[in-house]
Amino acid sequence: MKKITTIMAAILLATVLIIPQTACSANAEPVSKESFYFDTTCQISVFDMDGMSEEAAGKVIDGAFGECRKYEDLLSKTVEGSDIWNINHAGGKAVKCDPLTIQVIRKGLEFCRKTDGRFDITIGKVDALWNYHDPGATPPGHKALSEALKHVDYRLITIDRNTVKMKDPEAEMDLGAIAKGFIADGLADYLREQGVTSAIISLGGNIECIGDKAGSDFNIGIEKPYSDQSQIVGATPLADGTIVTSGTYERFLEYEGKKYHHILDTTTGYPVDTDVVGVSIKGPAGHSVDCDGLSTTCLILGLSEGKALIESMDGYEALFILEGDKIVKTDGFSFEEE
Repeated sequence: MKKITTIMAAILLATVLIIPQTACSANAEPVSKESFYFDTTCQISVFDMDGMSEEAAGKVIDGAFGECRKYEDLLSKTVEGSDIWNINHAGGKAVKCDPLTIQVIRKGLEFCRKTDGRFDITIGKVDALWNYHDPGATPPGHKALSEALKHVDYRLITIDRNTVKMKDPEAEMDLGAIAKGFIADGLADYLREQGVTSAIISLGGNIECIGDKAGSDFNIGIEKPYSDQSQIVGATPLADGTIVTSGTYERFLEYEGKKYHHILDTTTGYPVDTDVVGVSIKGPAGHSVDCDGLSTTCLILGLSEGKALIESMDGYEALFILEGDKIVKTDGFSFEEE
């Protein structure tokens, strides 16, 4: 059985087609659609849903994108009226939140505590000073960063049943380092509930596979850093699991010959000093949220601490890309280089 290579954003899936088929089965080409949420291109490909038609598969994918809209309306810091937007604009008052929002915040706080604040979901005010979307932008000044850093401290967040409060009225929450993993898990649950038994969900650097492809693993390509999403360093097999890639090459601004990436140091406000260019974390199905948090955490910790962290955890494996495309991986990470 021919395997597929999935490449998109950090692990790219670029070309989207809905192949005409009379049924969506493990022996047919997938029914695929893409849309744009969470500031990235999202693609869902259904390979099998108990022999249902292409039309039925397409409707299920449309329903999954409806779920994406729901998540974005809850978790985006830039969507006015979202739970996160409301928390950031509440002036320190308690905000009633959806149970899903509470779950993501709690998961984010786990990683904040695990890293003693080196991973911090209250980095929002600092992150807002970095304009990665403008090619002519310049790095923020020390004074502005120092002022913003006064409002970064995950311990400012208090959760009381269905409400969330920031003790500092100027603090800003940003769940960007963990939300897509949570959403990928939610979408996988939704697709399974609709009868899907084989599929790939791709949300930028977050990939979650439901089942396999007619008994063969999916083959997931891992992007070569700074290759403009055109090359891979190799591929890894994956079935009924998840893989999340984070990299310093995903978002950065270049000023006076120096690249400033988007993984920020919570003590300086500047990009964290790390020897890791990119990291891919593999985990079991339903744990994309953990792989998402772990990928960012490992970038922050660097190779030595990051690899030790993953090796201390059951069910997770990691591949690290260092400068010069040098690859270091944990023993259980199956990988075939290009």
